[in-house]
Amino acid sequence: MEALVPAFIAALLTQLGERPAILTAILADRYGRPLTVAFAAGLAHAALNALAALGSIAIAPTLTPNAQALFLAVALVIGGLGALFPAKTPDRLESWGLGSLFTAFLGVFSLALGSQTQFFTLAFAVRGEPWFAFAGAAAGAFAVAFVAAVMGEAMWQRIPFRPFRWLVSALFLVAGIVIGAGALRLI
Repeated sequence: MEALVPAFIAALLTQLGERPAILTAILADRYGRPLTVAFAAGLAHAALNALAALGSIAIAPTLTPNAQALFLAVALVIGGLGALFPAKTPDRLESWGLGSLFTAFLGVFSLALGSQTQFFTLAFAVRGEPWFAFAGAAAGAFAVAFVAAVMGEAMWQRIPFRPFRWLVSALFLVAGIVIGAGALRLI
């Protein structure tokens, strides 16, 4: 259970203001079905985080506890640096005629593939609880997708994410540096 809450918080903080959430808001407005779009986006995030959890099962036995901590530190530092840059509005997928469920699922899946959320899931999962890390990250990403879908594009784009991104960046960078210094036995 140790990985559940940190993975949830990391996914929640990482997904706010990112391209998958913006796309979810766009598609919810386009189709007029926010719950369906949020469900599809949640499924896409769950599938991607499940892949990260499965990957952790393969690499976890090869990592020492210090290497696991260093892996988490790298994920936090990269997440902190990534939070400094605003997300651009993604393609609106207007030519996709797959309906609200499949367009949202495939659009969010392809947009979020390899995102910071999966890196955090992998980093928390290698520490020994892959399915709790998966559940926490999937729930955090779904929570953001749900709120973005219900709010819609206009309201979502009005949220001032810049100060939030700076705060998240500072938190991730400080945590990453402290954890990394501990893993390298510098403190």
